[in-house]
Amino acid sequence: MSVKFIKETDFNDFVGKMMEARTVVGPVAKKTKFVFGELESVDQLRLDYDVTILPPKKLFFPPRQDLLKFHGQKGTSCICPQPKVLFGVHYYDIKAIDQTDFLFNENNADQNYLANREATTIIGTTIQNVSPRAFFGSVGKNVNPKGHDGFLTRINGGWVFETLTSKGRDLLDFGKFIDADDAQKAEAAKVNTEEKTKSPEKIKAEGDVVAQKVRKSFSEDELWEEFAKDCFSCGSCNIVCPTCYCFDVQDNWNVDQHSGARTRSWDGCLKADFAECSLGQGACENFRETKGSRFRHRIMRKAVYSNEKLGGPACVGCGRCSLSCTADIADPVNVINRIVEG
Repeated sequence: MSVKFIKETDFNDFVGKMMEARTVVGPVAKKTKFVFGELESVDQLRLDYDVTILPPKKLFFPPRQDLLKFHGQKGTSCICPQPKVLFGVHYYDIKAIDQTDFLFNENNADQNYLANREATTIIGTTIQNVSPRAFFGSVGKNVNPKGHDGFLTRINGGWVFETLTSKGRDLLDFGKFIDADDAQKAEAAKVNTEEKTKSPEKIKAEGDVVAQKVRKSFSEDELWEEFAKDCFSCGSCNIVCPTCYCFDVQDNWNVDQHSGARTRSWDGCLKADFAECSLGQGACENFRETKGSRFRHRIMRKAVYSNEKLGGPACVGCGRCSLSCTADIADPVNVINRIVEG
């Protein structure tokens, strides 16, 4: 590990030289919002973004992805990772990537995800502007991000760059970096500590207390139906979530009826047909038929079910679900605080 400093006046030149040598994906403006996209010019890079529409997991786990091509009895893998630098990731999204790394690695490892993940260098950055629905300061406070290769912190006069892996250190060759002094390191540490206090929303209990109280509320059907009464079952909260990883798999045949592709697409537990199972002969069973049961499952999944193996809640407080919900009911803060205080 090394801690370096680069002047503000040299920063764009560093990014430009990195772009000449590598494919760089970073936050860019999309009208009034932000997305992670491949940089075509240094001026596109917006490290002052608050939150992106979709999380950076889309680089390793695309919304729609061919798993294999088939022709008759022969199948060909579609794994084809492209080396890239994912630049400017906020710490809550790095924590989410840590979770999906674990989940796609356990039991039967998902080689499609892991190949894309391994080919990517991840560089985190300071949160300069905070999303109005963020609550990252009060969820999973004891869980620190660990899956990145380096971290950039903006301080007076420039940036402190902490390299954490060999992939992160390799990027130093593209910029005029010098060793950071003690004052610069201290300023960077202060910036990154203070940013965690700036999220506007707050869960009013620690993770263990939340998990216990939310689990106890499982059988309160009327409460969950009340929470979900305005839900459209659109699944928007699932689709924008950085820690959701459910998907549907379909075989799509070409017109020759002999070849095609097996494709997976993001899916979500709030959708009405998510828990629908075929019983054969046209019959089916939906084991989460009501909106309340689906809404409950989402909150249980985020606050309770996976805590033990993930080391904390399956939520990082980005606030994307709150921003994307048409009915404005998906915010975990409102749901969890009501349960905790009730």
